[in-house]
Amino acid sequence: MTSDATVGGMSELLIVGGGKMGAALIGGLLSNGYEPQDLVVAELQEQRRQELSDTYGVKVSAEIEPAEAAIISTKPETVSHVAAKIAQAGTGRLLSIAAGVTISTIDQATGGEIPVVRAMPNTPALVGLGAAAICGNPAASEKDLLWAEKILGAVGIVVRTEEYLIDAVTGLSGSGPAYLFLVAEAMIDAGVLSGLSRNVATRLTIQTLLGASTLLLEGKPAAELRGDVTSPGGTTAAGLRELEGHGLRSAFASAIDAATQRSRELGGN
Repeated sequence: MTSDATVGGMSELLIVGGGKMGAALIGGLLSNGYEPQDLVVAELQEQRRQELSDTYGVKVSAEIEPAEAAIISTKPETVSHVAAKIAQAGTGRLLSIAAGVTISTIDQATGGEIPVVRAMPNTPALVGLGAAAICGNPAASEKDLLWAEKILGAVGIVVRTEEYLIDAVTGLSGSGPAYLFLVAEAMIDAGVLSGLSRNVATRLTIQTLLGASTLLLEGKPAAELRGDVTSPGGTTAAGLRELEGHGLRSAFASAIDAATQRSRELGGN
């Protein structure tokens, strides 16, 4: 972001884990003011290191290197080890996007003095349309939260919440894309059963979901938008009656609750 972002050999930002979410953040940050020299990526797999270097032009290392700030984007089971190494390297603040790993777990690994922000993003971050929620440990100041918002804001929207609600965020938006992919599958299959070719049913379904989401972005409540499409005694009313009769609302409520409970189990809460 600045010409002197690397001071005394210390990079501005270390990203530990160069998987899909790590790569999404790299791409988003480079598109929003960061320069390749501002970033260093720690990645164990040699082939992946080469891919990241070739694609983004950033420094990639097999080791955790000193940096002003760090992002943990690894599998949950490695977070404690990684966080401890980051703390030992003298990093000033830490953002974790590892699913299910609590702030207390990270604080135990780092000693609790480093500002830690925990986040729950989702996979649409891969296309810059992610949804993330964040919360901080006692050492995290407003400045630290704003920093995390800026990082995650490079790939989508960010909301703040209390940590006890992160599991609910996981159940709703973290797992939510899979629910909608299942809805898309079901709509496509239903279109085929009604006589459409799979190609036509797929194109119509994708555009319908995109268009409906865009209308929601304009701010009108979902219930009102649904009412706008639903004429009394019309085709939409007939279809909605079937969905309600088959328990669509309760199915979504059960799915989000089950995912929330599973997140609590994985996090040891």
